[in-house]
Parts: sequence; structure tokens; C-alpha cells
Amino acid sequence: MTETTVGIGGAAESTDMVLNIGPQHPSTHGVLRLRLVLDGERIRHAEPIIGYMHRGAEKLFEARDYRQIIVLANRHDWLSAFSNELGVVMAVERMLGMEVPERAVWTRTLLAELNRVLNHLMFLGSYPLELGGITPIFHAFQEREELQHLMEEVSGGRMHYMFNRVGGLKEDLPAGWLDRARATIATATSRMDVYDRLVLGNEIFRGRTRGVGVLSREAVHAYGVSGPIARASGVDFDLRRDEPYLAYGELGDTLRVVTRQEGDCLARFECLLEQTHNSLELADACLDRLAELPPGPINQRLPKVLKAPEGHTYAWTENPLGLNGYYLVSKGDKTPYRLKLRSASYNNIQALTELLPGTLVADMVSILGSLFFVVGDIDK
Repeated sequence: MTETTVGIGGAAESTDMVLNIGPQHPSTHGVLRLRLVLDGERIRHAEPIIGYMHRGAEKLFEARDYRQIIVLANRHDWLSAFSNELGVVMAVERMLGMEVPERAVWTRTLLAELNRVLNHLMFLGSYPLELGGITPIFHAFQEREELQHLMEEVSGGRMHYMFNRVGGLKEDLPAGWLDRARATIATATSRMDVYDRLVLGNEIFRGRTRGVGVLSREAVHAYGVSGPIARASGVDFDLRRDEPYLAYGELGDTLRVVTRQEGDCLARFECLLEQTHNSLELADACLDRLAELPPGPINQRLPKVLKAPEGHTYAWTENPLGLNGYYLVSKGDKTPYRLKLRSASYNNIQALTELLPGTLVADMVSILGSLFFVVGDIDK
């Protein structure tokens, strides 16, 4: 078998074409590169090539103290900044054996769910856009703007919040914020049906996604895929329910683990949409609980120089895109000896080698967009 690379020579009937998508291409969400071997319009082999956005964050963790590493943690998945910070501070708190005040626990849970909604709204709007539907992105950004105002009022940041601290949060919620949050969440909830009608009710969208890019349960386990993508293939696992952290153990009546059995692009979108509905319900439940709590501290007082005891620990969280893991090794200094980050997008994107072969080039965009990844989260 011979191969012909596009742009170098002409392709005879007996040769395969090698096509590079990216690393700067509208269909690759940024600097992701896909090397495809084509047989006509059908993909025979697919290789995701990553690393164009690598910042060396894990190495930089080793040169920052435990307060400074938070600024590195919230940037790799820029749509899930609060959740990224959360995993790092939870790992440090576990190493220190530190108890976080109850008010901080519930506030963290609330903000984590609002951050999950912000993440999901971006994909709920951008995925139809990639398939030719421009209207949903305007609805998504309308809701995102109003929720971003809430996060900005609390933290001062719109994307990189820097609101988590070892031992709790930077400061308490502003006066009157709970009432404003409740009104905003109610408004967002009332508008969510637009995706059911406008997107799921669109026969073109369903035709482009139903039965396309089917990911089996076996492939999910083989590649370590997690989050809505795994649950769309029938893998009934959600860390918030199965190994509760923060206040999720007390939200069992509200928390729903959304699954589908089909494992195709449509099932992945449906899981993401239904999970967004549930995150708004969880945020509402957190508001109810916070309204009942008496005034109290939002963080722990820390020494001027914070040092973690010698040892190692592992913390993991159910981030919006899937499982994030944080393996922290300390030698007793004020900086981590090693902080290994397991990001959801890195594992999820590897499934492309399983999903793309045998499909048409036209379906590549549908499949790629349905994996809901952020390139910075792949490269770290």
C-alpha cells in the first residue's frame, strides 16, 4: 500500500490520501491537529497529534508555593476554571488534614455547579454552530453572560476566578448576592427549553448526529473516557454520587446521573443538555442550604508560610468535562515536589482513534465536536 500526502503529489486510484486537519482549523477547536488517512471520502486511520499548546504547567507547579499554584490550575480548561482550582486546593487540604468550614463547603458546591453550567452552555451553543446552526450560540451566550455576572460579582474575574483558597474561599459572598443568584438561575432554567425545541427538535441536527460516532462501553473503559461522553455510552458513573465530595453527599435527592445507551453524537448532546438542567437544580438547592446556615467563617487562617507535610495524596473531582485527578507529592517544603494532573480532555480525545476510522470526512466534524474538549485541557 502506498500513501500520497496532499500538496506533494497527485493521488492515483491505488493510493491513500493523507490529510492534515489543523493545527489551526475551525473544526479542531484551536491548535489540535488530526492526521487522517483517507480512502476516497472515508477515513481509514486517524491520529490526534497534540502538544501545540503545552505550557508545562505541571513543571511550573514545582516552582510555586501552595498559594501561587492556583493561578496555574485554573487556566488549562478555561471553561472550568473554578472546578480546576477546586481540585488543587482539595488535594492540598487533604495532605494537611484540614477541615473546611461548612459555609465554604456549600459555597464551593454552588459555584462549582454554576461553573458546570457555564461550561456546558458553551458546548450546547457551539456544537450546533459547527453543524450549520447559528442561532443556538446566541441563546447560549445570553445565558452565559448573566451567569458570568454572578461569578464576576463574587470573585472579580470572568474566566480565571482565583476564588478558591487552601482552607476555603477568598472571602464571603457579597450582600444580597444569594437573592440575585436565585433570580438569575430561575431565568436561565426557564429558557433552557430552547435547546430542546431549537436543537433536539431539528431534523437536520438529528440526521447529522443520530447513529454517528458510536462509542462502545468497552472503548470508554479502554481509553479512560469520562464525564458526559462516557455516560452517553451507558457507563453509569459520576463521582459526585459514587464518591461524594464537598456537599454532594447531602444532595442525593437532587443529583441525577444522566445516562444514555446509544453512545452516538446525539446521545452525548442529550446527556450534556440534561446535565445542565440538573446543575441548575443543584445550584438552587445549594442556595436554599446557604440561606439556612448561620453566619460563620468562609476559610481557615493559614500560617504566613504554608508547608505541606512529607507524603503523597490523590484527589479527584467530577469536572464539567469528566474526571480530573490531582496527584500531589510533598517533601515538606512550601512548594509541591510533584503535582501530576489527570485532565479529562486528554483521555477523551484519544477515543478519536477508535471513533473516526470507517466514518465519512463529513461526519468528522460531528464526531469531533461531540467529544466536548478544550485543547488547553489536553496539553496542560
